[in-house]
Amino acid sequence: MLNKMVGIIDDIGGVTLFMKEVFRTGIKTPCTFSEIMDQTWKVTIQSLSTTAMAGFFVGAIMTVQFTLQVSQFGALGYLGGLATSGTIREVGPLLIAFMLSGKVGAFTSAELGTMRVTEQIDAIKCLGANPIQEIILPRFVGIILSSFFLLTIGLFMSIWGGLLMGIVFSGISIEEYVRHIPNIVSPVSIVTGLFKCFVFAFVLASICTYKGYNATGGAKGVGKAVVDTAVFTMIGIVIADWVTSAIGESVMELFLK
Repeated sequence: MLNKMVGIIDDIGGVTLFMKEVFRTGIKTPCTFSEIMDQTWKVTIQSLSTTAMAGFFVGAIMTVQFTLQVSQFGALGYLGGLATSGTIREVGPLLIAFMLSGKVGAFTSAELGTMRVTEQIDAIKCLGANPIQEIILPRFVGIILSSFFLLTIGLFMSIWGGLLMGIVFSGISIEEYVRHIPNIVSPVSIVTGLFKCFVFAFVLASICTYKGYNATGGAKGVGKAVVDTAVFTMIGIVIADWVTSAIGESVMELFLK
């Protein structure tokens, strides 16, 4: 147990120092815009359909769950607002980020880990180039941009999924479903959801690039890096969700005063 705690603290320190080096490299010798766009496009294309489908069903599930609750009080007219608010502020970003951590995070960690154990990163150093600038920075920025975009698309798809399930499962009209959305889903809720998307994307990019870049031990080490990426990313996302939720509630209270 003690060794695990020491390992977790060591990883937190390692990620912090790694991000410090990435930011320093990005300021002094940034990568080109085309490299970032290439990575962003690559990650987006690989995960767009999966993210859109996941978001759609997250919204549908939320509508089903809220239907079972509000129907007991004859308040189906508030179904759209409640389901949309819950999806945008909390459930949608969290579940979609979990899905991306297993798809984008694991893929990036495996890719970088393979480059490390096959000495491709060492070869870049031997050529006089900085591997942080050449392979880490474009992927780091690209993952943040694409993950933020994918999470946002997933949230929009969740709204459509909830709307469709409200019509099919709950038996209410489109007008009745969307009527109370503007009253319940405030601008602060939307900003909170988008802010969570950005934070989750940053956590995902930080952990997967760090674990992949520091993989050791051949193929077994690459597999361990992928597993560690999935585990630590989910833990990091849950902690980030708690922190951002607390911040969001504080901001909400300020606006309501």
